[in-house]
Amino acid sequence: MPKITFIDPTGTERAVEAPVGSTVMEAAIRNGVPGIDAECGGACACATCHVYVDEAWQAATGEPGPMEEDMLDFASDVQPNSRLSCQIKITEALDGLIVRTPEHQG
Repeated sequence: MPKITFIDPTGTERAVEAPVGSTVMEAAIRNGVPGIDAECGGACACATCHVYVDEAWQAATGEPGPMEEDMLDFASDVQPNSRLSCQIKITEALDGLIVRTPEHQG
């Protein structure tokens, strides 16, 4: 199973295993990662699963789609590497993915 590392604003790291086919958000919720609220449950209808994709992983995770870009307008402190974790599907190629959670969601 691919491992995903979440880093919170204080620098605390949490590595979790994520089944292929699930999303980064689902892995976070399943493992109790703080900082991922996921109020809409992964429907891309809020911005409470906002993460910053580590620069080394941006190409592998791809660009946000139009709907995700619209939802990112509601996120706090959006940066060029901002993504909604509900829109990042886990593949074997994402083993080792590093994402950072923002100080505040939504």
